[in-house]
Amino acid sequence: MNDDAVLSLEEFLPYRLNRLADAVSREFSQLYRSRYGLTRPEWRLLATLGQYGTMTATAVARHSSMHKTKVSRAVLALEKRRWLTREPDGQDRRTEHLTLTRAGHEAYREMVPVARQFEAKLLAMLTEKDRKSLVAGLAALEGKVIAAG
Repeated sequence: MNDDAVLSLEEFLPYRLNRLADAVSREFSQLYRSRYGLTRPEWRLLATLGQYGTMTATAVARHSSMHKTKVSRAVLALEKRRWLTREPDGQDRRTEHLTLTRAGHEAYREMVPVARQFEAKLLAMLTEKDRKSLVAGLAALEGKVIAAG
């Protein structure tokens, strides 16, 4: 068979990016799962609201690239913990504004240094030149692919 007719997944960039992202995400998830018992969607919701403040579930889904049903389940879970509140929109009763409670903010603030340490540990695996190249390459690719999407 001709080499052009074979796709080596191990060398295919989309596969490599996905595999790496999944491995890194799984490793990081051990930290927030062991500390707080959070799922990935719950962590993403907590982190998004911690960073941006009040948002709708639709805005969270768009920002975090999560399906709206995952966001809805995460909202219920964090609401049950009393880490977030929902306020109906004054103009559109179908829309709710999500906000972290004091306890939610506290959990978020506790996780920020953990997340930063995890990121620093990852980046420390690379030389300074490779770190700069990685950050620049990711930014360029995200800018092109996400802008086109």
